[in-house]
Amino acid sequence: MADVMIRVPAEVRDQLAAVAEARGTSLRALMQEIAAETLTAEQIKERADHTRMLLAERFGHYVSDEESAEMRRKMREASAAHRAGLAESEPSR
Repeated sequence: MADVMIRVPAEVRDQLAAVAEARGTSLRALMQEIAAETLTAEQIKERADHTRMLLAERFGHYVSDEESAEMRRKMREASAAHRAGLAESEPSR
């Protein structure tokens, strides 16, 4: 296994260390988990294409580009609202 050094601001390092500690894991394991769960644009497209195919084959529902764009918009809004809620619940530093 190769080691890699990544330079981040101290507050980012501290946040990652706090998350790792809260999860009862190491910083190395946390970074491996994040890397494994983070998809590239190509992987996201492949999953979307696969999902569209399954919906069409199994349920006879063909997702239009407009439906897909609307769902992406809703997901972005939900994600932003979730992040805003998390930021509001964090204690001030």
